[in-house]
Amino acid sequence: MKQYYGAIFDLDGTLLDSMGVWRQLDIDFLGKRGLEVPADYLEAITPLGFERAAAYTIHRFSLPETPEEIIAEWMEMARKAYANKVVLKPNVRGYLERLSELGIPIAAATSSDRELFLPALRRNGISDYFQSIVTVSEVTRGKGFPDIYEKAAEQIGEAPQNCVVYEDIIEGIRGANLGGFYSVGVYDRESEFNRPAILRESRHYIQNFRELLQLHQDHFCFPE
Repeated sequence: MKQYYGAIFDLDGTLLDSMGVWRQLDIDFLGKRGLEVPADYLEAITPLGFERAAAYTIHRFSLPETPEEIIAEWMEMARKAYANKVVLKPNVRGYLERLSELGIPIAAATSSDRELFLPALRRNGISDYFQSIVTVSEVTRGKGFPDIYEKAAEQIGEAPQNCVVYEDIIEGIRGANLGGFYSVGVYDRESEFNRPAILRESRHYIQNFRELLQLHQDHFCFPE
């Protein structure tokens, strides 16, 4: 077992049970335009952040809107769900509380927008656990690369090799691994199609944060 000193969490699909919101949003958004959602669409846009995802969507479907118009429409569709409906995944609050008790600094690294996730974090009572929140709009590259996790680690004052990254998507796991972080894959039903790759490439894998509550009794440790 090796002890770690910083925790960096993805939000959507890892701490927040929110990926279903985006699945429905894609259906409604493209359906309005007479289009069906391709099987690989959610996988393609999830790591990108809003600006890159809007540009990708416009290019892929030859849409006449500007990226700004696409983002505004997405935000309007998602705002109410995040403010009123999105809940935590099981045992998230207990796990964050345990890390806090152990003195572990906590950061978030997300492809989402502060206008969406901040109300959800506050309503679910976990916003105060985070010393730092970084979004992909603040770094050069998306979640297939280590940039966002490196920035989060820097902001909590820890080296990458001393930090654990928790992700539900394979791009996040790969980006964390590239940066020398310890990667923990987190099960989410919307990432089921990538579960074999996440199991293979993450250093540790969980179905539920209850497993980690049982693991971290006195120290923040993971198998080497």
